[in-house]
Amino acid sequence: QALALSVINQALSNCQQSQKTEMIHRRKKGSEGSVGHTVLHTHTKDFEGFKNLFHRFLQVKGPSIEWIKIQRPPEDSIQPYDKIAGRGLPDNVADCLNKLVVVKLNGGLGTSMGCKGPKSLISVRNENTFLDLTVQQIEHLNKTYNTDVPLVLMNSFNTDEDTKKILQKYTHHRVKIHTFNQSKYPRINKESLLPVSTNLSMNGQSAEGWYPPGHGDIYASFYNSGLLEQLIAQGKEYIFLSNIDNLGATVDLHILHHLVSQPNGKRCEFIMEVTDKTRADVKGGTLIQYEGKLRLLEIAQVPKAHVDEFKSVSKFKIFNTNNLWISLAAIKKLQEQKAMDLEVIVNPKTLDGGQNVVQLETAVGAAIKCFDNALGINVPRSRFLPVKTTSDLLLVMSNLYSLDAGSLTMSPRREFPTTPHVKLGSSFTKVQEYLTRFESIPDMLELDHLTVSGDVTLGKNVSLKGTVIIIANHGDRIDIPAGSMLENKIVSGNLRIMDH
Repeated sequence: QALALSVINQALSNCQQSQKTEMIHRRKKGSEGSVGHTVLHTHTKDFEGFKNLFHRFLQVKGPSIEWIKIQRPPEDSIQPYDKIAGRGLPDNVADCLNKLVVVKLNGGLGTSMGCKGPKSLISVRNENTFLDLTVQQIEHLNKTYNTDVPLVLMNSFNTDEDTKKILQKYTHHRVKIHTFNQSKYPRINKESLLPVSTNLSMNGQSAEGWYPPGHGDIYASFYNSGLLEQLIAQGKEYIFLSNIDNLGATVDLHILHHLVSQPNGKRCEFIMEVTDKTRADVKGGTLIQYEGKLRLLEIAQVPKAHVDEFKSVSKFKIFNTNNLWISLAAIKKLQEQKAMDLEVIVNPKTLDGGQNVVQLETAVGAAIKCFDNALGINVPRSRFLPVKTTSDLLLVMSNLYSLDAGSLTMSPRREFPTTPHVKLGSSFTKVQEYLTRFESIPDMLELDHLTVSGDVTLGKNVSLKGTVIIIANHGDRIDIPAGSMLENKIVSGNLRIMDH
């Protein structure tokens, strides 16, 4: 351990030295001033954070959870949403909102959906991107209640430049937008535990040596950016944090009222929105009671012998939506006391050249055990509407949802409150290809299940009802004609409508 730590210290020191040399070289040319110092200061903070994480990674022996110690959370630690909403809203909604900051996790790229650049810039509904919808939601709040709720984006080095360019289009919107960057940590070789990169450059091969270390990094990077202090000075008390690709994560006034109006003696510093598991959510993190504290249990922490038990819908009934409400003052206090204790997540990766590396990450929800009087609220499923794949994209683009002031709501014309189960095959994985396969988005109001596989296209004004399965075998092609209505149908083989 001592050797590994000393070698990593030397390697990181070499990286910093190469940055200083580059700065001196640029300064001689007259091309860099205070910006260079800021960059170096940021890297120094990043290295401190990484060394701390790496140190803890070396110390961990075996799983961080002893299965036998896991208990069900006490009844009152996870409140039903209806109970919170039942209190009604105060007369001074604006006062509550003026204490709030909306934070979106915006570090991810759209690569899994075949897009370049930040995922938040993918069009998801009526040409609106995830970011457009977020800005519209907050602007609507600010106009309706005459408030000043700011939007904060946590970018990564992957998304920062592109995001900042696009932010210029919101200059005249009634939303103040701030950004800060999450840390930049070195990937380490799986065998030697040495950093892959020897310098801080993000060009060429060296770029592969760096990664943003998971959303648990928000506490340190938010604090280090100075923005946390700035918002507290403006009278802000809570953040509402969520993934930018969760279209259900809108500001909920009932939850905010619950936070702001508690008796001072028992102030809740952290609320995690959870929702009921379905078979699609069996891998989602869940809340447990552990050593007297409410704690997030992720599948990565579960011993292999208990994975099936963890996935059980009967034992662990709820999962974390990653919609979190957190006290700004509590984050500041925990950071200053260095008391933010997050489990290390070891994420193995293989680089393009075949080299096996390890990324050390943390999860934002894992901090629940560090805050006083933490609470889970079991919210309706409608508050968890993530768009991770084109199958999810099809749902939110369809007539299942209506769009109002940036918020999506389930159409009242749908008889079932649940969304259909949609599985699109590999021919639909990339957004651009997916869009060419639908001349228009089908009517899905009465759809329960859709599976599409192979070379399939759907014409305009197609209607899908019940269970529909369309499978084109390899070498075959299926074109569903415009105006078709498929109800409880299996279509397979080869079906082409020839143009005349």
